[in-house]
Amino acid sequence: MNASAGQRARPSVLLFDFGGTLDADGIPWKERFSRLWREEVGEVAPEVFDRAFYDADDALVGALPAETELGETVRRVARGLAEKLLPKGDAGAAGRIATRFLSDATAHLSASAALLKRLAGRYRLGIVSNFYGNLAQVCRDAALAPHLSVAIDSARIGFRKPDARIFEAALEELATPPAQALFVGDSLPRDMAGAREIGMPHVWLSAGEGRACCAADPVIRRLSELEEILA
Repeated sequence: MNASAGQRARPSVLLFDFGGTLDADGIPWKERFSRLWREEVGEVAPEVFDRAFYDADDALVGALPAETELGETVRRVARGLAEKLLPKGDAGAAGRIATRFLSDATAHLSASAALLKRLAGRYRLGIVSNFYGNLAQVCRDAALAPHLSVAIDSARIGFRKPDARIFEAALEELATPPAQALFVGDSLPRDMAGAREIGMPHVWLSAGEGRACCAADPVIRRLSELEEILA
């Protein structure tokens, strides 16, 4: 962990990324699906897998009904991968991958819900996510919603991180200037760069090595370490 939150003004608002942050400790969906694919199906060239994942992911943006829950979202991504990477698709492989992905995500979301419950007494909380249009339902299913003041879904507002407008949409709803908020996310190019662009302090949740985008940025390896940063 580097830098001290004590050097910053204490925030009144905490904003979080969803995928890779609240449902995993700094590992994005693509990397998690890639690992599960290797374990359940076998090796595939990274550039081939990446293209298949982005195609499966893009196909769902704005196409899912608002009431779609997380399980069906993950299953749709897994089926999309199978359709792209296997000649005849493989419902069995897609199902196994989705089940394992969901088991891990559910455990992390349960811990995140408990964390948000503790933080909600001191801060207003929100989520800003590049998602599919069903973020609100996913937050309800994961028991995150009772602790949130705002949940911004890119597919609903038409802007994706790192576009400043998606962050500004959350801050406008909360009537909070960027300097009084703190963003927590796992992506340097989307979360950290986007928050930096509007002057919002940020904490990088990183599962591996690497340098934060700003010298004074706190870096945490697990979301549970956030409470120490805020103490």
